[in-house]
Amino acid sequence: MEALIPLDFSTLRVIWWLLLGVLLIGFAVMDGFDLGLASVLLLVARTDTERRIAYNVIGPVWEGNQVWLILGGGAIFAAWPLLYAMSFSSFYLAMLLLLLALILRPICFQFRSKLQGARWRQTWDVLMCLCGVVASLVFGVAVGNVILGVPFDYEAATLRPVYHGSLPDLFTPFPLLCGLLALVMLAQHGSILLAWKTDGELARRARRWARIAGVLSALSFVVAGVWVAGLPGHVVSGGVAADAVATPLGKSVQVVDGAWLFNFARWPLFWLAPALGVLGALLAVALVGLRRKAWAFLASALSITGIILTFGLALYPFLLPSSLDPDVGLTIWDASASRLSLWLMLLATGVLLPVVIAYTAWVYRVMRGKVTEKNLDGHAY
Repeated sequence: MEALIPLDFSTLRVIWWLLLGVLLIGFAVMDGFDLGLASVLLLVARTDTERRIAYNVIGPVWEGNQVWLILGGGAIFAAWPLLYAMSFSSFYLAMLLLLLALILRPICFQFRSKLQGARWRQTWDVLMCLCGVVASLVFGVAVGNVILGVPFDYEAATLRPVYHGSLPDLFTPFPLLCGLLALVMLAQHGSILLAWKTDGELARRARRWARIAGVLSALSFVVAGVWVAGLPGHVVSGGVAADAVATPLGKSVQVVDGAWLFNFARWPLFWLAPALGVLGALLAVALVGLRRKAWAFLASALSITGIILTFGLALYPFLLPSSLDPDVGLTIWDASASRLSLWLMLLATGVLLPVVIAYTAWVYRVMRGKVTEKNLDGHAY
């Protein structure tokens, strides 16, 4: 059967590494503005009417946006089973915290307007804001811990991955900086969308916070980059076969200061990714100030793309480095599913992903236009 597959194993692994990046970027751009808007809700929307408008900006689309998170999780589960097993066991408690935020968010949508009382609605508004902040922060903290390396190894008898850390160990200074970066990056994205889809005083406040968050995003990204330049990184020194059966054992990995920048020295075009991350955020700040909100939203999306690409390109070929035993860290060559599995999933993705994109485009076309107080009648949140 595998003889009929036109792509070799190593090529399929690189394709799925790229697809994983596409899905993560899709989630950050699409569902990111939902989380970002939620995180600044209490800052930009001050009256009940303004908050209802904000809810109705993202209310019709947030469920569709979360499809990208489901696709990303499914890709990790099916294409990178070792990565799924290790990351979900390592970040188990953090994942529960994230799931709590993601589950509570739709409850806020559904229950906020069930009663007219101000205290009732304010409680749900605070919870919605906390959901956006917590989810954004946890995503960034997870990325920061991957860069530092996760303390895991394997049980000798069963090769079961074993995590040797704890929840407080995840929230150290560098991961918290990455969490702050994720928070302000998505806050800018969500604020720009709110400014684009509304008018009046609400849009003015959204523009102001978009500019503040954009400057903080560019600044924190630069600080994180300087910090990474001095961190120890991992380099594969031998024992990896790009087309062999996946096993995390048998390779040699060296830990070298500044190694996460080696790929940028080897392939100078990679520097376009961090440049896009910084310049996209600053360009969005300028464009939202000029009230070119559609272009500002695109610039913000490009900034998110550049930041995520920087992370992926810096770690390549690693998916999950181990700080406890660097030799067992997971790379794209030793953490994938079988060649046949990758090929069959690639065929399915080639059919289903365009459908998801087409449907998403259609929904946003139907929902185009501004949300105003006049839209709050009928079935509005």
